[in-house]
Amino acid sequence: MIEGKNAGPTAEQPRSKRSGLWIILALLIVAAVVVAGIVPRRRARAALRTETNDLAVPSVSVVHPKVGAPLSEITLPGNIQAFTDSPIYARTNGYLKKWYVDIGARVTAGQLLADIETPEVDQQLDQARADLNTSQANYNLSQITSTRYEDLLKTDSVSKQDVDNAHGDFEAKKAMVSSAQSNVKRLEELQSFEKIYAPFDGVITVRNTDVGHLINSGNGGPATELFHIAAIRTMRVYVNLPQQYSQAAKPGITADLTLQEFPGRRFPGKLVRTADAIDLASRTLLVEVDVDNPLGELLPGAYTEVHLNVPTGVPALILPVSALIFRSDGLQVGTVQNGNRAALTKIILGRDMGSEVEVVSGLSADDSVIANPPDSLISGETVRVVTAGANADGSGASGSAQ
Repeated sequence: MIEGKNAGPTAEQPRSKRSGLWIILALLIVAAVVVAGIVPRRRARAALRTETNDLAVPSVSVVHPKVGAPLSEITLPGNIQAFTDSPIYARTNGYLKKWYVDIGARVTAGQLLADIETPEVDQQLDQARADLNTSQANYNLSQITSTRYEDLLKTDSVSKQDVDNAHGDFEAKKAMVSSAQSNVKRLEELQSFEKIYAPFDGVITVRNTDVGHLINSGNGGPATELFHIAAIRTMRVYVNLPQQYSQAAKPGITADLTLQEFPGRRFPGKLVRTADAIDLASRTLLVEVDVDNPLGELLPGAYTEVHLNVPTGVPALILPVSALIFRSDGLQVGTVQNGNRAALTKIILGRDMGSEVEVVSGLSADDSVIANPPDSLISGETVRVVTAGANADGSGASGSAQ
């Protein structure tokens, strides 16, 4: 019995040791599992934090402005006009007897265009010539009488008063002859207006009369334009040039005309004069461009685009339209300074060439301009510059720089 009591405690001791070992092992396993779950989470959180910070910095691509040519081509709308354009009116009343040219006819200076019948003027001229003959006869008689009285005065056959009366009548008849001659000349000039002549070489663009039409020279009613003639050997084009180019627009600079009906063709011209004054309403300078038109291909009144080659003192810079920022405080572009800092710069534009624009002030050729600036871009913001060809969000930017 004593041996059995001593053997009991000895058997239970290994059992309790083994249980303790199992508990410790289980705790170690649980701890390892917990540690294995916490560490990746912390790493994921750190990676997420880093990625979030990286995404908060906008990725941008930059371009450098291109230097424009020393001659700036400005394209402006214009209307082609005849070098000389004149309506033709009648200077005498009557009826149109015949016309010899119609619209589109090329005429030369002095060519007969139409005949007018003027029966009233013809009758007035006949009467004036008859009055002239009467005045001339009276003049001759008074001259003879005056001469005779002067001879009789020498023998005291007549008084001095009679001689003076005869001489005064002679002078009056002489004045009446001059008046009658002037009246005849006036009517002859008026009769000469029966024939309508072309005042210069050109083309007839309008004919507003026909045979039998009553012609009114303006006496007692409004005058009617008979023909309209335009000189088209040389054409004028008036263009409103923006004020910023006014100092460079000097007579002699070249210009080209393009028209839709002549695709791919340019008509050379030259700036010949300017108004030397800025229009207050449009802030533009009116300039005249003359273009030779020997074949008559350019038509008066046609719309054209005038390409003026204006010299620039400082060559302008060329930027893509996508780089522009339109905000309430003016037109701006975003630039990158110190490699990763954005700055907003105000600019002044010149020509708009569609996909590109001309910058005349605010930039230098060495500036790094953001090609597609985000709407939220502000000065001083940190940006990431990506290599050319990379997307704006930074994807594919294997060579990105902080």
